[in-house]
Amino acid sequence: MKPLIRQWGQQLGFSAVGFAPVDPGTAEAELMDWLAKGFHGEMDYMARHGATRARPAELLPGTASIISVRLDYLPDAAESWENLGDPARAYVSRYALGRDYHKLLRGRLQKLAERIADEIGPFQSRPFSDSAPVLEVALASRASLGWRGKHTLLLNRQGSWFFLGELFTNLPFLPDEPEEDHCGTCQACIGLCPTRAIVAPYQVDARRCISYLTIEHAGAIPLELRPLLGNRIYGCDDCQLACPWNRFARSAAVPDFQPRHGLDTASLIELFAWSETEFLARMEGSAIRRIGHERWLRNIAVALGNAPPTATIAAALKAWLDHPSALLREHLQWALSRQAENHDP
Repeated sequence: MKPLIRQWGQQLGFSAVGFAPVDPGTAEAELMDWLAKGFHGEMDYMARHGATRARPAELLPGTASIISVRLDYLPDAAESWENLGDPARAYVSRYALGRDYHKLLRGRLQKLAERIADEIGPFQSRPFSDSAPVLEVALASRASLGWRGKHTLLLNRQGSWFFLGELFTNLPFLPDEPEEDHCGTCQACIGLCPTRAIVAPYQVDARRCISYLTIEHAGAIPLELRPLLGNRIYGCDDCQLACPWNRFARSAAVPDFQPRHGLDTASLIELFAWSETEFLARMEGSAIRRIGHERWLRNIAVALGNAPPTATIAAALKAWLDHPSALLREHLQWALSRQAENHDP
């Protein structure tokens, strides 16, 4: 069945299909150590689910093996370094430029399950895509889809610009052989991280990670980290951009992952002008929508504070000062202070 399932997976657009054992190896101990260090920040759900993440049978009783898949998402977008180098532009993580991947990936996994059932009859299964407490990287690495990079993302010889998904099954597939680590002595991802969030190889302190700060973190962004965010308003790709393996990355074959609403070239001022109604309408079907308009404005305010001072930026920041959110107003005042401090006399 395994060759057939790989073939069906390719027909559904997956770039690779592998088979993992239920046992995630050392992942449970590593997760508990990471949680004990407080590296999860305000992501309480990480601690709440705890070891469940490393125990697939607790998510789907009877799980005997796991089908793990990769789906390439790298869009044909404006060049990343060019965007990061232009402080007037907004930088949005490449994965979020198009439509939200969660439903799309789970839908394709469900179709894969249905195709298997057509062949062998009913069986027990459940699809996941970053939608439940699943140690995706650990499972994918044990399914021979790649190895865990020093930035903690899954890597293979075509880089890391892909989503992961899993189909838990009660079918006892023989696991694939894990791929060897090919990072060697390279530490490019560690050296380029703007906030030094990769505190050691294979160890990320989420509390310093720009992706966490701009997406998961609901409160005030720490003062000392705000200047380091630059123009990154949703997520951060620097560790992936630094990785030599991503020179061999493949572009997404899925049209839904292509940029929407010009997010790959949009200016900060342009996005900052969106009302809440406009934000919700334009981000319909986008992963960005879940952070809400308040956090969207908070992130852009920080980026505007980091931009070279102009009267246009100052006016844009002042226009939101009557916003009911104290959190946003504090970030606006910070950005205005930065603009004033950096203004040439």
